[in-house]
This record gives sequence, C-alpha cells and structure tokens, in this order.
Amino acid sequence: MQEQGVEEVGQAAGPHELVLAFFGLYVFGREVGEERKAPPPVPTQMLLSVLSRLGISESATRATLNRMVHRSLLTRHRQGRASAFELTEEARALVRRGGGRMFSPEPFDHAEGIWTVLSCPVPERLRNVRYHLQGRLSWAGFGVVQPNVWIAPGRVDVEELLDDLPDALGLVEAFHGTPAAPSRPEQLVREAWDLETLRATHLAFLARWEGEELPAAEALPRLLQLHDDWGRLLRADPGLPAAYLGEDWPAHRSTQTFRRHQAELGPLADRQLRALLDAHHPSTGER
Repeated sequence: MQEQGVEEVGQAAGPHELVLAFFGLYVFGREVGEERKAPPPVPTQMLLSVLSRLGISESATRATLNRMVHRSLLTRHRQGRASAFELTEEARALVRRGGGRMFSPEPFDHAEGIWTVLSCPVPERLRNVRYHLQGRLSWAGFGVVQPNVWIAPGRVDVEELLDDLPDALGLVEAFHGTPAAPSRPEQLVREAWDLETLRATHLAFLARWEGEELPAAEALPRLLQLHDDWGRLLRADPGLPAAYLGEDWPAHRSTQTFRRHQAELGPLADRQLRALLDAHHPSTGER
C-alpha cells in the first residue's frame, strides 16, 4: 500500500523544495509551457532574500545550493566575487515533468477505465536504481498492488517518464488497459492506496489554503509555499477514478483552491521577481 503521510501538506517546506519551486517559476513562468528564453543565472543573494522570508536561514540556503550543485541539479557560475546558479538540463526536465500536472486544469482526472500497469523487478545489486524508480513512480501516481507490480490511473507514458533512468527503463514491462472480470477495480484501489489518508491530505491542504486571504506584499514567497504544498498533494493523490471515492471526495475543492490562489498571486509574484532581479544583479557582488 502506498502510504503518504497527512503531515506532509502544511509542514514547513525544506529549502531544497523551495529552491526548485523558485527556479520553476523563474525559468518556466506561472504555468509550464514554453520555456523562457535563456534567463540569466540567479545570484545567491536573490535566493537568500526570498528564502529568508520563508524562515530559511542563510546557512541552510547556502548548504542546499552546494548540495544541489553536487547532485547535478544546479550549475554554479562565478561572476567576480559573486556566485549565481541555474538549473541543469536534468533539473529542467524534472521541473517540466512535474509542472505538466501541477498546472493542469484537471490534475485528478483521467480517461475513464484506463490504467497503466508496470512490472518492475529490480535486483538487490541495483538498490540505487530501485530508489530512483520508486520515487519516480510515486510522483507519477503509481501504487503497489503486489511486490514489483504497480498500477496508476490513466495512460502514463512510461518511456517518457523514465527516459533519464535507462537502468530502470530496461527492467520495466508496461501495459495500458482496462480491468476485466474477475478483477475488482474498487478493491485494487483500496489495496494500492490508503484512501482515508488521501482524504485527510486533501483536507489538510484545504484547511491551510481554502479560506486564506494572502497579502499582496508576500505574493512571491506565498506562491512558492503554495506550489510546495500543491506538489505534495499531487504526489499523494494520483487522481483515482471518482466512482471509487464517494460523492464528497475533496479533490475538486482542492483544485479550485489552488487555481484561485495561483491566479491571484501569479501576476504579483512576477512583478516581485522582476524587482528582485533588478535589485540583485550579479554585478553587485556577493561571496
């Protein structure tokens, strides 16, 4: 059973997630579509300024940036005494992949009756491959029904999903189809996902954001928080068929809440982002 803790939504976001959220906004804009043309690297002071407004210390931000460079997520540029950062191609693909669903108008809906089934046995000697594969499949909405067998609602492009994990891709067998008797889809859903935890995760998101009036002056940091919470919710709920979830399933309310705040905060956050770029030009210098 896939177990996503309700505490994930609403807990303090880590600097790693917030840095990725910031670069997603900076590189792709408020909705992932056409990539912005060659944005300049982001000065360290600009990142320190934004994350400090979210309670992240300078030392934690600097340590996170160093780790992300070592993990090939960021590239560091030296500009005199200053440092600046930009996403690697690997990180761009990661952000682009996640953004497709994040900004979908119907992130919890799939073609009726279509499922993706994976068989992916990974030998013990490839534990690192197993770790990356499981993380990627969980993000894409897969749940485990038997050892090494995963299912997800909808028609998932598995080759595209795993194209940068060639060792994992070579081990996977994937199928698209519909359940047939004697299979009981409602039972598979209950086995692969903890529905009460998913419901509680939605309710935690709504409790934090549904009635919130967000200050315009804090549009950029609050938008990053919103994106982080929304991403956690999407990782928990793959968009299971409504027929198996009950009439009061809260996914539609969550989607409406996210899109309302996205529409309200987005233009203000864009202006604050441009102002930060002007204020933290690389030539100002920062060690």
